[in-house]
Amino acid sequence: DILHELSKHKAFGVTTFQAEDEIAGVGAALGASFGGALGVTTTSGPGVALKAETVGLAVALELPLLVIDVQRGGPSTGLPTKTEQADLLQALHGRNGEAPLPVIAPCTPGDCFIAAVEAAAIAVEYRTPVMLLSDGALANGSEPWKIPDVESLPTVDPGFATEPNAPDGSGEFWPYLRDPETLARPWAIPGTAGLEHRVGGLEKADGRGSISYDPDNHDRMVRLRQAKIDGIPVPDITVDDPSGQAKVLVVGWGSTYGPIVAGARRVRAKGHHVATAHIRNLNPMPANLGEVLRAYDTVLVPEMNLGQLALLLRGKFLIDAKSYTKVSGLPFKAEELQDVFFDYIIGLEAHA
Repeated sequence: DILHELSKHKAFGVTTFQAEDEIAGVGAALGASFGGALGVTTTSGPGVALKAETVGLAVALELPLLVIDVQRGGPSTGLPTKTEQADLLQALHGRNGEAPLPVIAPCTPGDCFIAAVEAAAIAVEYRTPVMLLSDGALANGSEPWKIPDVESLPTVDPGFATEPNAPDGSGEFWPYLRDPETLARPWAIPGTAGLEHRVGGLEKADGRGSISYDPDNHDRMVRLRQAKIDGIPVPDITVDDPSGQAKVLVVGWGSTYGPIVAGARRVRAKGHHVATAHIRNLNPMPANLGEVLRAYDTVLVPEMNLGQLALLLRGKFLIDAKSYTKVSGLPFKAEELQDVFFDYIIGLEAHA
């Protein structure tokens, strides 16, 4: 559906290509980015595994690339028409070596647009592949959506390199000389006179970009690529806790937003207290997330997998996150989550 929609917009300089397989699709997209475009490749789950090597190449090349994963039930071909949230760990860690990239998960059908714009802006500004984690429930869902004013959207400026930048005055172009604030490297369109440079999957020398087998250089480049992703500013997470008396915090991501909010509304209508928070930026995570999680007696994480976000929150913030999981290929329902919330709330009240 994404390809069909984009193919209608040739007048805006959009070029679409139906590749023969997932590997060819991401290869063509990365080639487009090398040529000075924003490459975009889409899949629905199993294709993320096939794209992994080329996404890792994009990490090493430090080129913008947008990878959209509309998650479905797996493993393998699995359930092509059913929803799931089981690609989270793969999105974060499913490449060889240390290959970090930003991961953004829209929470509603309308939010898919905003999240895609944000992902594209990050990819271009920070010279990195970005993973957009949608899922079948969002892809097949709908909601009223106000078309935004184009002027209100973030500017996506590639800032192509046009001049040599060598700090030693040699008149050379150093492809890995980084912006001190973003740690992004310059992006030069092939064929720009005087800006010839090396690309490929082998490690580059910091700054100059020559192939390097030096172990200390590899360590430095790995840490620089991680620091670049860690330094991307993302909004603080907000908590919906109307009474300020909740002891249970329900944390979601992706399409669980709707049923979590609806379930919490039902619980509050019956006179009980529950807080909710939703994580859109899964890498890097909001800077205040740890503080928020530690402010509640119980952190409950409903997700359509076997507890992947809960595992991450436990490991990163050392909190006893509780999982409520479902992998039936169907989304949560508000009534179902309402009952789960009650179980935890009443359990805490009984021990008070």
